[in-house]
Amino acid sequence: MAKHWTLGCDANDPAKLAEFWAGALGYVKEPGYDFPFGASIIDPDGVGPAIGFLQVPEGKTSKNRMHIDVRVAGEGPWDMAERERLIRATVPELVAAGATYVREEVEDDGVLAHVVMLDPEGNEFCVA
Repeated sequence: MAKHWTLGCDANDPAKLAEFWAGALGYVKEPGYDFPFGASIIDPDGVGPAIGFLQVPEGKTSKNRMHIDVRVAGEGPWDMAERERLIRATVPELVAAGATYVREEVEDDGVLAHVVMLDPEGNEFCVA
């Protein structure tokens, strides 16, 4: 049986980063989690893991060793044209919410694999 787990993330501004990721993932603030140096978001359907953000004094200094992929087309198999449309529709929404566009990654056959972005604190993530 799988265990419940939380993805823990360092942050300079936990509340701001939690707000960004809640919007990006369709999550909500975790009820009852009210700590001055942290924030937590949860899947309102109770399916996905919680994500916690804890304030740290240092800033990000190198590439992430782990990151979140926002899978806008859900689980495969995919209609690749519809998947690309969903990716391209999501990227400007995330930019408006504070993300930064970095680049597109395209497969050898010309199909859009994913878009690399940075969250408001410079953490890499992909929209796929």
